[in-house]
Amino acid sequence: MTGKERALGDAIDWSFAAGVGVRLTRSEPAMSQYTRDAVQDELFSAAARAEGPVREHTRLDDGTEPPPARVVDRPGWVRAAAASMADLTAAPGAGPGGSRRWVGKPAGAQAGAMLAYLSSAVLGQYDPFSRSLLLVAPNVVAVERVLKVPPTDFRLWVCLHEVTHRVQFSQAPWMAELMRDAAADLATAVEEPMGDVATRVVSAVKDLRTPGEKPMSERGMLGVVRALQAQSQRESFDRILALGTLLEGHADHVMDGVGPAVVPSVARIRRAFDNRRHRNSSPVHRLIRLVLGMDAKMAQYVHGKKFVDAVVAKVGMDDFNAVWSGPDALPTLAEIDHPDAWIARVLG
Repeated sequence: MTGKERALGDAIDWSFAAGVGVRLTRSEPAMSQYTRDAVQDELFSAAARAEGPVREHTRLDDGTEPPPARVVDRPGWVRAAAASMADLTAAPGAGPGGSRRWVGKPAGAQAGAMLAYLSSAVLGQYDPFSRSLLLVAPNVVAVERVLKVPPTDFRLWVCLHEVTHRVQFSQAPWMAELMRDAAADLATAVEEPMGDVATRVVSAVKDLRTPGEKPMSERGMLGVVRALQAQSQRESFDRILALGTLLEGHADHVMDGVGPAVVPSVARIRRAFDNRRHRNSSPVHRLIRLVLGMDAKMAQYVHGKKFVDAVVAKVGMDDFNAVWSGPDALPTLAEIDHPDAWIARVLG
């Protein structure tokens, strides 16, 4: 077994993480059994209804019948997310889930706590490794109650986003392997003089004081993370960050493109949801969000959608879809902010 495989297999015991995460999940919003069953049925139906409009709008239709969505509670999401992470970080040839050695339990406990926190925030998720679409029913209900939006409309709106992710990976299944390779690179220990690392960190911290930039913003935090990485790791980190930005931005673009035709209250939902994204939270919650990268993920929606909006407006959806043709067609981080550069490089 190589050093890279040991790093991946031994770093985290994901089975242990799932057990810890399930025990730490927060209580779910109060619902009668009738309401619980009705929410589950409607989310199943909404996911199926979203498939056609998403395929039509994106021009991505492989002609296959997708499996039904999985509607889960918070513990169910924790178990599924842990299994997905185990697949993502599995050593080659180790089979699903990779290694389960005792050395991975301390990190597993930390990962379980992280999953428990996220389990009350995630509305849905597409797992490219199991090829399953997950919808977290109690979180959907909690958010629609806070936003005071029509439940049926909100559930379909959420499904438009998650079904778009399923369509993306169906069109470009190679993205799952790219994610696994990038995770392997990031988990590999690299011998490097500490002086070189320290110099990069000091430079990154100075950049946090860039005029107009809030201290410890998502951009500044990403700069510090990159400074701690060797060159090969930074390249993988940038690649996976650019991919995530593309996927989230494309899904938001599709939601706004399809929404007006199929979700009657879409304007009200979008306005309320965006206000919720930017709402101030307690200092403790802001710190947790920063550590987990949740604010950086919110930035992905914004930057990614601007990229997709700009490219589609200039060349149309069919030419934009060249982005799914292979790894070389993916935008770089620089191209995310300069769509014309991607157009020139990929479309000529």
